[in-house]
Amino acid sequence: MSARNIGIGVAQPKSECNDEKCPFHGTLPVRGTTLRGKVVSAKGGKTATIKREYLYFLPKYERYERRHSKISVYNPECIAAKEGDDVVIVECRPLSKTKHFVIVEKVNG
Repeated sequence: MSARNIGIGVAQPKSECNDEKCPFHGTLPVRGTTLRGKVVSAKGGKTATIKREYLYFLPKYERYERRHSKISVYNPECIAAKEGDDVVIVECRPLSKTKHFVIVEKVNG
């Protein structure tokens, strides 16, 4: 079974998996938002927590401030991101109460 094209310009994972919720080897469709972040926790089975930092413009002071958000994402077996990895995540259908994103690529550097 080869990895299918998910329609986003990301590298295919090197290993294979039999995971039904994997966008490459299963049937999970991806759509919408693509974000980058850093894995801050990968303790829960196939769940990882991503911290995403961004700048927010404050019109009153005409300056930017740093903000961050934490997002729970699905971590497929073929990607298996660990704590400290920079990753690309893509929106998908709701997988649980809090998971609406899936990891599609580990980014070097």
